[in-house]
Amino acid sequence: MAKIVQSTARAVVSYGVNPVARFLLRIGVTPNAVTVAGTVGVLIGSYLGAHGHLFWATVIVTACALTDTLDGTMARMRGGTGKFGALLDSSMDRIADGAVFGAVTYYLATEGNPYGGVVAGLLCLVFGQVVSYVKARAQSLGLNADVGIAERLERLLIVGVGGLLGAAGLEWGLPAALWVLAVLSVITAFQRLIHAGRTEPKVTSE
Repeated sequence: MAKIVQSTARAVVSYGVNPVARFLLRIGVTPNAVTVAGTVGVLIGSYLGAHGHLFWATVIVTACALTDTLDGTMARMRGGTGKFGALLDSSMDRIADGAVFGAVTYYLATEGNPYGGVVAGLLCLVFGQVVSYVKARAQSLGLNADVGIAERLERLLIVGVGGLLGAAGLEWGLPAALWVLAVLSVITAFQRLIHAGRTEPKVTSE
């Protein structure tokens, strides 16, 4: 299944990240430190978003979300990602995602829930976690669920576009982005479940 953000776009991002990754490793910064710093930045941006500063919240969250690519690149340059590093990265991602969607849901609630944005935000919050859980649980069971129309990067980009539209004075922008994302997240969760089911080895009786 083709993803919204194609691999060529990811390659462009990686091309820009590589020099930064080399520099940080050279001065002694670890991938785990970058992971934690990125999450702290997302929390700060989420706080700003919850209080109506949508433009700066979007800028900060987007910039800090790029650390998800940066820390992985640094780990590969060092010779691979350790088990704890992988666990830390996944845990920080879940915290960051919860903060982002919790913040936009809170903000829309304080604005009177325009266009049902609170419901959409809650759906994004729940199914965003489900999407990630299905993949992780499938992998632990030896199944493959590495598919989906909207993965983490796509979800953050969509909510970022909504934040910029809201910052530009378009009240419908953020709720519209959340509704689109809610639908895509539900689809992605079921895509992963179905794909995992199809990859389960068939038990045959002799």
